[in-house]
Amino acid sequence: MLEQESLALRMKPYIQPFERELALRELKALAGECANIDRSQNNSESYLVSSSASSAHNLADRLAYWESVSSPDMIWTKQLKREATTYLVRNGIRPSELLVQLPFDGDSFPIPNRRCLRYGPHDIHEYRGKFFPQLVRALLNCSDILPGAVVMDPMCGSGTTLVEANLAGYEAVGSDLNPLSVLITKTKCSILRIHPSHIIEEYEHLREVLMVSRQRAQEGQLPYLSVLPKSDQRYLTTWFASHVLVDLDCIATTIRSMPPSGIRDLFWLCLSDILRLVSWQKIDDLRVRREVKPDADIDVIAEYLAQLGKTVRHVVAFLLQEGNTGYENFEVMCADARDATKVFERRGRQIDAVITSPPYATALPYLDTDRLSLVYLGLLPREAHRMTDREMIGNREITSSSRARLWNEYLQSKQSLPREVGILIDAVNDAYENTNVGFRRKNLPALLGKYFSDMAKVLRGVNELVKDDGHIFFVVGDNHTMAHGKRINIETGKLTGLIGEAVGLKLIESIPMDMLTPRDIFKKNSVASESIIHFQAQHHA
Repeated sequence: MLEQESLALRMKPYIQPFERELALRELKALAGECANIDRSQNNSESYLVSSSASSAHNLADRLAYWESVSSPDMIWTKQLKREATTYLVRNGIRPSELLVQLPFDGDSFPIPNRRCLRYGPHDIHEYRGKFFPQLVRALLNCSDILPGAVVMDPMCGSGTTLVEANLAGYEAVGSDLNPLSVLITKTKCSILRIHPSHIIEEYEHLREVLMVSRQRAQEGQLPYLSVLPKSDQRYLTTWFASHVLVDLDCIATTIRSMPPSGIRDLFWLCLSDILRLVSWQKIDDLRVRREVKPDADIDVIAEYLAQLGKTVRHVVAFLLQEGNTGYENFEVMCADARDATKVFERRGRQIDAVITSPPYATALPYLDTDRLSLVYLGLLPREAHRMTDREMIGNREITSSSRARLWNEYLQSKQSLPREVGILIDAVNDAYENTNVGFRRKNLPALLGKYFSDMAKVLRGVNELVKDDGHIFFVVGDNHTMAHGKRINIETGKLTGLIGEAVGLKLIESIPMDMLTPRDIFKKNSVASESIIHFQAQHHA
């Protein structure tokens, strides 16, 4: 039934231009085709909506880029209150004190005055190339899917899509080739289902145990490290000072003694999150490069407890604000997105929507960035890294023999790719062939051939899994290379759209995004521009 009352909505005033566009789109999708949406003459962030198909409370619960809905009483959006929890935990409040301060009461909460991308479960573990949770939430709203629908991310990374799908009332399925990504995603989704008081209890117990255990730790006693493969043990001794390994072992042994649970996985990830900081790894470098630091400056347990406390506060505050909400199922597995039709075979043409941000073409050493965590947490033996890295979409590390093989594979499959892809790759190859350039530029033509061939396989599989007219969103970033002083643009967004059409998808549009400079430790490696490539699945009899 259509509501005839007029609603007044206020958009967040600090969001980016592309987010303003998405804000209007999500509002229109939820309000319905019959709704009239007009900008207020008094305020550029305010809009009036009449004949909305959604109630004021439903809009306040679901909208991503809006602050409030009035009808006539003002209702703060659920998303705004989620983000506001980060303000409450900034001053190091004890997690137990949050039990009496949340959920927020009426208008008594700190109203965010800037973009907040890392709140609640989205603050768990550093991860390069993180999705914007509000972006995912807005795209879910634009997908026009019913409660209980199935949302997929075949390259789930740190799990933003799966978390937001669960929070919005959808079943979530995903996969990734990086075992650390799978653990992060699994933990984020699992933690939504745990009562915050249980997290606080386990956190305080772990904290007490570690404060006592650090006094008993002795050099040379490494029960956790000793269970790892011998080659991994030797490798780790080249990246950590001996007393650091002792303290890490104290933490790891304590966590390992806990029964398996989402809380234990959360504690593992907090340990993973400090490995770069306490190692001899260069902090702000994506690759693992040595930078020996003064041993006396490293207090491992203090760093761990600081990271653990910060993460627990963010998660507990979010869960207390969210309340006891029942979530749909989730499923995440360590698998290759190019084999999506096999991995999700039992869900053939049952996926309602796909939202994913695939690895960018040769932009980041995705697996290598996580090398120390993969080894120390026992997720992937060091000797298996090179083989796994070769399988990663968008990888940039190959040998000369691999380059020749990949180039031949590209030449054989060239005709199946859009003509524009071949023009780009041939131009890059012509620019670098028979020139004295570094190995990375020599490798680029073959790697681009592999990347776009891989993307064709992913898009083809997605089309086979998604229902007719189901929405598919790929968030991709452009890149470039320099040759003879000239810039060659690698327009990944445009080419992804063409590849999608070639495999049978219907290309709806490409939405450019204005990117902000990241504030995390990998800001030097940010991509200059990104686009949201919007497809719809279509199957022909």
